[in-house]
Amino acid sequence: MSTYVIGDLHGCYDQFARILDKINYNSALDRIILTGDLVNRGPESLRILNYCMADKNINTVLGNHDLYLLYLMSINQGKGILKKVIEAQNSSQIFEWLVNRPLLIKIYNKSLGKSFVISHAGIPEIWSIQKAERLAKEVSIALKENAPYVLQAMWGDKPDRWDDGLTHGERYRTIINYLTRMRFLSESGILDFNNTSSEPKKGFKPWFDYQSKSHQENNQYFIFGHWAALNGQTNDPHFIGLDTGCVWKGNLTALRLEDLKKISVKY
Repeated sequence: MSTYVIGDLHGCYDQFARILDKINYNSALDRIILTGDLVNRGPESLRILNYCMADKNINTVLGNHDLYLLYLMSINQGKGILKKVIEAQNSSQIFEWLVNRPLLIKIYNKSLGKSFVISHAGIPEIWSIQKAERLAKEVSIALKENAPYVLQAMWGDKPDRWDDGLTHGERYRTIINYLTRMRFLSESGILDFNNTSSEPKKGFKPWFDYQSKSHQENNQYFIFGHWAALNGQTNDPHFIGLDTGCVWKGNLTALRLEDLKKISVKY
């Protein structure tokens, strides 16, 4: 039995099928966790969703593109390449499945003595792991209870820094932005939403370059997608990027947690 974490699919079903074949995925024994952004940009978002929904051993954290799809579904607006999903006969089942996916998954492997924290964009240094778990759960509960409100409120780049006093829509928006849109941060935790490259602007660094006490634990690994420009390179073995740009004709990459081995297929 193995657990694999696979990077951003973005509708690339053929590559997804190939990597499952390459890792000899056994749906009765193995476990798959996706880093989010199952949909959009690529051609077969609906096929990927239907495949994942049918396999109880496949789970995912929510990415910003998955949340965008949920928003379009909540207002019943078929748009662009996602129109096929929104107009699918089982769209209500897709919505229900996605809205029940978490923003963060933490796995502790007792035999290895290692913990793995999986989120779409990462965990900011200003939050402990425990706090990140609480905040992610807070948004998940709100999504289940009042999805239209949360999905409408999540739009915007302000506030661009966490404050414990944030409430209601601003609070949900800021939590979602850190967990699904974050790349570069300032020392005080300000998000740079505009820079999608791998080179920071003055006063900013990649979020994983800020080393808090919880980030420094030798048995703690952070796994994320979202940042294709990195091509998986963080220069720190405890921070593992898995978006290697499949939808941009790069690779689709999986990580086997038991030995931290990466397996990839080309576009």
